[in-house]
Amino acid sequence: MAGRWQVAGATWKVAETDPAEIVRAPARAADRYREAMTALPDWMRPPRAEGWFAEDLDRLPEAPRHTELIDGALVFMMSPQRSWHGRLVTALTTTLMAQAPAGFEVEREMTIRLDARNRPEPDLLLTDLPYDPDRTWYAPEDVKLVIEAVSPESAHRDRTVKLRKYAEAGIPHYWCIEDEDGAPVVHVYELDEPTGAYAPAGIFRGTLQRPVPFEVNLNLDRLTPPRSNQKVSTKSARTEEGSDSSESNPS
Repeated sequence: MAGRWQVAGATWKVAETDPAEIVRAPARAADRYREAMTALPDWMRPPRAEGWFAEDLDRLPEAPRHTELIDGALVFMMSPQRSWHGRLVTALTTTLMAQAPAGFEVEREMTIRLDARNRPEPDLLLTDLPYDPDRTWYAPEDVKLVIEAVSPESAHRDRTVKLRKYAEAGIPHYWCIEDEDGAPVVHVYELDEPTGAYAPAGIFRGTLQRPVPFEVNLNLDRLTPPRSNQKVSTKSARTEEGSDSSESNPS
């Protein structure tokens, strides 16, 4: 958001328009830009012409939780988190922690300083560094696996932008988890070192078994409650409630 600006209405539609209006259109757009800049709180203004740097995130107490830095621009999570996303990340955190061998730590919602202008916050990461209660970020060379659970708001970044940036930073493994009718589907990528890009290593439904970065065996269907059972349970509860009400109030 801050550090990179787009003016709403910057694309104009010209059809039977007074030429004078065409001339005035860019001026009006510039006015809207200045108004938007004036309305912003001071902390959202980049401290330099180049935009924000990775270390700036540690000096922004006013920023919303889960603020990321992508190409020198602050990215805010504006949409409410879905229950599916929260349940999935929680279950995956505890499952991976239980399976991770000694020497590995699983971290949730911790940023990675990929470079001076990029500091994303994945849903989960796996590191070989020991636990440090005061840590606020990781360097990419200390991260062995990054996991992103795709949401509608983050879909483009998770599938394309972060896929490229994590690979360029040398992180060996990347999992991108999609919601397929309530069931998690994991797209697994492994870094191809000669090209410096991720190579697809499989799409997993139901179960996921991988030998790297450690021996992983996941029952994906147990990571989130089944959506169909929820509907059936709700309908049954309503039916039973209606039956009880009829029995207690006979006509």
